[in-house]
Amino acid sequence: MTTLRSSALAVSPPPPVPPAAATALMDAAERLFIERGVERVGLADIAAAAGLPPRAARAHYATRERLLQALQDRFVSDYCAHLDAAMARCPPGDWSARLRTFVRTGVDGYLDHVALHDVVFHDQRSHDRQAWQDNPVIERLVELLEGGIAARVWVAPDPRLTAVIFFTAMHSAVDRVIASGEPADRQRLSQTLIGYFERSVQWWTRF
Repeated sequence: MTTLRSSALAVSPPPPVPPAAATALMDAAERLFIERGVERVGLADIAAAAGLPPRAARAHYATRERLLQALQDRFVSDYCAHLDAAMARCPPGDWSARLRTFVRTGVDGYLDHVALHDVVFHDQRSHDRQAWQDNPVIERLVELLEGGIAARVWVAPDPRLTAVIFFTAMHSAVDRVIASGEPADRQRLSQTLIGYFERSVQWWTRF
């Protein structure tokens, strides 16, 4: 009986995809998903649009769903980075300015990228309860509220619940504007949200 060496039977793994190629795949996927819809785009289509062989997409993401998850992670990371950068420009200790900046930047970040948002969250449902627990935008709101409370600028008996309410209100308000099909009055929308948020955490508010 002839013994075959295991190395002869082993299938060599595909070479790792360089970071630049991974970014090119995500950029191509973003463009194609927006143009055609997620269900009409395959990994081979994405690889071709990125100028890469099909195995490059499979090697890095394995499935379209994993690539979509990577796009979602990038969207959230970029959104949060813009929030952080905008709030960092506020004067130290000016919690009201930070809250107003959070709202304006958050509203703009959504309205500027509606098509991409709808692609990366196309399977998200309002009853996805875990989304309210593992949400970096809400975490930033919690941190913001806790800072203002510690500085005795605001009062809120439950900062995390307040942050969830604020996030839901902001997201729903932007969705309403988008659904109306009318041009968005961003200043009015932001000011309405800011007024609601600030009144909710004022010291004179009765709980």
